[in-house]
Amino acid sequence: MRFDHNKNTKVPYYLRNIIRLFIPGFIYRAKLDRVLKNIVINDYIESRVSYYNKLNEKFSLPDNANSISDFKKEKKKTYYFDLLEYFRFFDTTKKIMYLFGDVIDIPKNPSFVKSRPIDGDNKNSVLMKLDKVRHFIYVNDKLEFEEKKGMAVWRGIAHNLQRQKVIYQYFNHPLCDIAHSRKNDIINNDCYRKKMSLNEQLQFKYILSIEGNDVASNLKWIMSSNSLAFMPKPKYETWFMEGTLIANHHYVLVNDDFSDLEDKINYYNLHTEEAKKIISNANKYINQFKNKKTEDEISLLVLNKYFEKSGQ
Repeated sequence: MRFDHNKNTKVPYYLRNIIRLFIPGFIYRAKLDRVLKNIVINDYIESRVSYYNKLNEKFSLPDNANSISDFKKEKKKTYYFDLLEYFRFFDTTKKIMYLFGDVIDIPKNPSFVKSRPIDGDNKNSVLMKLDKVRHFIYVNDKLEFEEKKGMAVWRGIAHNLQRQKVIYQYFNHPLCDIAHSRKNDIINNDCYRKKMSLNEQLQFKYILSIEGNDVASNLKWIMSSNSLAFMPKPKYETWFMEGTLIANHHYVLVNDDFSDLEDKINYYNLHTEEAKKIISNANKYINQFKNKKTEDEISLLVLNKYFEKSGQ
């Protein structure tokens, strides 16, 4: 198995979070008032908190809601650790609801989730930065756009119809290196090619971002690179606020069935400066998620709003 230096390694992540488990909770809880008081709340901070937590009316949690003291480690350990990092600042008697995994439906009661539908009344889906060790990856791309291959690339699991159609349509296309990377997948071994590291994919000018169970997990690292993200209009969003991305400003919009993919490749092969401007916009968008202090403050404010609106 090849080591991909661009991916986050989980060992430091787990080590850091396990060490936190041995720090008494009262130490964090004693800091909360001071931390909240010291946050400089400006329009930017307010807009992000309001985006993640759209609960503007008082609400009541059901009797079966858990308390923070009942919050236990489950199979999805990264979700547990990512929520516990901020839960520990609050009184353990406070009630919470949460859903782990790839959530594509809006819960009946206000709940903390990693993902939600962009459209519709999604206020009960309160976004937190979950499974971030897998999803929030940023690359150190040493290749300039002009140095890359003028082709589109994609590797992944073909577990939905959209991905399958793209693979079948472009598997042998001269402007594409597109294939599924798990043998005995839904489409069997047709159109199979071995996995590509992030570094190998960065050799290409255009990288497809295709939603899977929920969001496309590769979008963050594509937008941090010197390659151009090609994707249809997203249907789901996470802490990354995919719903705020502007087509042909942060990424290149393609049809849902990628029927215009060849035309878009040919266009941006001829319009290099336009491609680089979109890449620059994408890089700037990414930068807002790299400030750990700001991310921590926003996370605490999202939780604090949840507790205030639930009368806690």
